[in-house]
Amino acid sequence: MTTATTTCMRALVALDIDGTLVDGDRRIASGTVELLDLVRAAGHDVVLATGRSLAGLLPIATRLGLTTGWAVCSNGAVTVRLDRAAPSGYDVVEARMFEPRPVIRRALDVAPSVRIAVEEIGWGWRTSGAFEPSELNGQQKTVLLPDLMAEPVTRLALVAPGVRRYAEALHATGVTVAPQGPDWLDVTAPAVNKAVALEVVRAQLDVPAKRTVAVGDGVNDLDMLAWAGRSVAMGQAPAIVLSAADQVTGTIGQAGVLPILASLVPAVDGALSPLAAQLATAERTAPGPVVLRVWHGTGPDLARCETWALQSGHWVRHGPVPSGVGTTMRAIEKAALEAGLPYPRGDEGRRRAQWRSVTGDGPAGFELPLSDL
Repeated sequence: MTTATTTCMRALVALDIDGTLVDGDRRIASGTVELLDLVRAAGHDVVLATGRSLAGLLPIATRLGLTTGWAVCSNGAVTVRLDRAAPSGYDVVEARMFEPRPVIRRALDVAPSVRIAVEEIGWGWRTSGAFEPSELNGQQKTVLLPDLMAEPVTRLALVAPGVRRYAEALHATGVTVAPQGPDWLDVTAPAVNKAVALEVVRAQLDVPAKRTVAVGDGVNDLDMLAWAGRSVAMGQAPAIVLSAADQVTGTIGQAGVLPILASLVPAVDGALSPLAAQLATAERTAPGPVVLRVWHGTGPDLARCETWALQSGHWVRHGPVPSGVGTTMRAIEKAALEAGLPYPRGDEGRRRAQWRSVTGDGPAGFELPLSDL
């Protein structure tokens, strides 16, 4: 029977979205989703870390197949757990708030024509005037100025010609100011950035600091790159970002993130189906003998599919098998055989797989050994 030969240490993989996973036309490079599935099957934690608001992150996360796990939004102001079972598809873990009144008043003093947008988590923005749909993620509602300043917020955007030159004056009000171009400033609470939020996630996941990987392309990624044990800049990044990274990969047009993702998993036979490739990856990277655990939803299809490994005498969750969700136990059996992972079966004349009942979330849970125990 096949045994694990390429055990991989678990890592936290922090990925920027725009300019890293998604290009200017909102396209995702072919092969990205498949590699992300393999990275997760190998036991790594993939965390999206973006300047986008939560409303802008959610549709991209769905396209990437990342509907569970951690995500950092709004340049670190909002941290969420993505969860298909949650009413909105996520739970807010932390929202770092600040009082907007001082910085808005200062912005109006230095740039009277400034347009102001205040983030509403998961919905969109309250604004002082109309913004183009391409300027802000999510919905918009125009409100009076006192309504913009009435309560603490996670982020606000200040937009005016040449407003970047006032960044220091606005920072002096005690907030974090991140230029997004000459005419746009993002404002968040003091000491907020992607790295601060990711460090909280790393501690929650109990991943060693040296086992962190970050990929980004913008000035707002500098703190994240400095935080990571392995930092990678996209090829089109500004010089200051390129010089801050341990490694430079290809541009977004060259799908530069793909070789970085591929470096986190062992090579598998390209002829394997996605499900078989994920099972093979899980078995090869697990720290001990592996069992596959599945749980049904309300029907015959599987609602959860995970590998668990025996480590120091205890069973620990290794990682999800994304392509197993929505399939059947029989499809799992076929994929395991395709991957060269024979499993226990009955006597001659009854050669069905010997699934065992397990306890866990969901109406029914079963497990199937994929390596020698």
